[in-house]
Amino acid sequence: MRFLYLLRQKHVLKFLITTVVLSFCWSCNSTKSAGENRQKTNANEANTTAPVTTTVDKAVGREIPAVIQATGSLIADETSDIAPKVAGKVVNVSANVGQFVQQGSIIAKIDDINSRLQLAEAQAGVTQAIAGVRQSEARLGLAPNGTFSATTIPEVRAANANYEQILAELRQAETNEKRYRELVETGDVSLIVYEQYRTQRDTARARLNAAKQSLEAAVNAAKLNNEAIKGAQAAVEAARTQVATAQQAVNDTIVRAPFSGFISVRQTAVGEYVTSATPIATILRTNPIKVQIQVGEANVPYISIGRGVSIEVDAYKDRKFGGTVTAINPAIDPTSRSAVVEAAIENNDNALRSGMFVTVKIIREGGSNGVFVPKTAVFNDQSTQSYRVFVIEEDAAKLRVIQLGTEENDYIQILSGVNADETVATSNLAQLYEGAKVQF
Repeated sequence: MRFLYLLRQKHVLKFLITTVVLSFCWSCNSTKSAGENRQKTNANEANTTAPVTTTVDKAVGREIPAVIQATGSLIADETSDIAPKVAGKVVNVSANVGQFVQQGSIIAKIDDINSRLQLAEAQAGVTQAIAGVRQSEARLGLAPNGTFSATTIPEVRAANANYEQILAELRQAETNEKRYRELVETGDVSLIVYEQYRTQRDTARARLNAAKQSLEAAVNAAKLNNEAIKGAQAAVEAARTQVATAQQAVNDTIVRAPFSGFISVRQTAVGEYVTSATPIATILRTNPIKVQIQVGEANVPYISIGRGVSIEVDAYKDRKFGGTVTAINPAIDPTSRSAVVEAAIENNDNALRSGMFVTVKIIREGGSNGVFVPKTAVFNDQSTQSYRVFVIEEDAAKLRVIQLGTEENDYIQILSGVNADETVATSNLAQLYEGAKVQF
């Protein structure tokens, strides 16, 4: 019995040992299989991660100009107090404060009744003077605006015809006198007969002298009448000058803008009496607008006409305005030890106003090289409070921590972390990380 008992206990112990060994082996196999499965899963996930789609651009190296920083104020390029040319009562003011007016636009009107009456009187004087010219022309038998010639005047022609006739008679009388003188010498004619022909010759000569004097008098009279025409024509020109003067007086009653600009002040109202010393309105030309700045004497030698200028104003913190230096005061203020420099700034949209305080940068000679990337390539990592750029190398993103410099339009300077000509990502930066595969 004892033998059977011991045999049974031996089988139970062998069964327990076998069960424990099999359980351990199964546990090891399960752990190994689970590890292998996890490794396969991770490998599959790594192989199946899609590359990040992004756009890229190049980091560019460029020269950074040296600048002189200063402050100043904006002033209008031109300021004019508009006053009338003639005195009178204001009947209309058509410009208001803040209104933009073109050059030559009507600002105001002065009462022009007296000026128009003077114009009408002057125009009547022209008509009267022209009538005087026509009368003088009629005396000479000239057509209106005809050309003067003494030989065409009727009185001159009649005197000339009489002179020609008497000249012919003289020649006949001289011929007769000569023939009868020869006959007297031969004794064929008596001296008494000869005396008659000699008397006829002498009479013809006297008549010819009188005819010549009459012809000269007719010519002189015609010339005198022609001078009267010239005098009448001069009177016409004088009358026309008076008309022009009267017309200008009428025109001067209209006050016009001397240049295009904005009305800043309106000093006069309808009904007021003004003179040529009374300003009606003030006009400002603000494009380009001018900036006046104080530059220390140490920086004055580095500034020249035409140098580039960049300004910023508090009203437009996200904008920069450009221009050029237009004037440099040759004198240094002994109190502040600075010189006044003026620059013209483009102001097409009238964003800049006279009186604004500005911060100015004037480009001077010299400078340094810098690296710039598009602003879209810079990622502000809030968790680390740092700025980052992802450089693309072999289709993979490489994270670079950077330091920022100045901004220029759509680009920003990188002080450290990126080299020129490197390719940088410019979109989907939040999805990128060190080593991330990219496609573009």
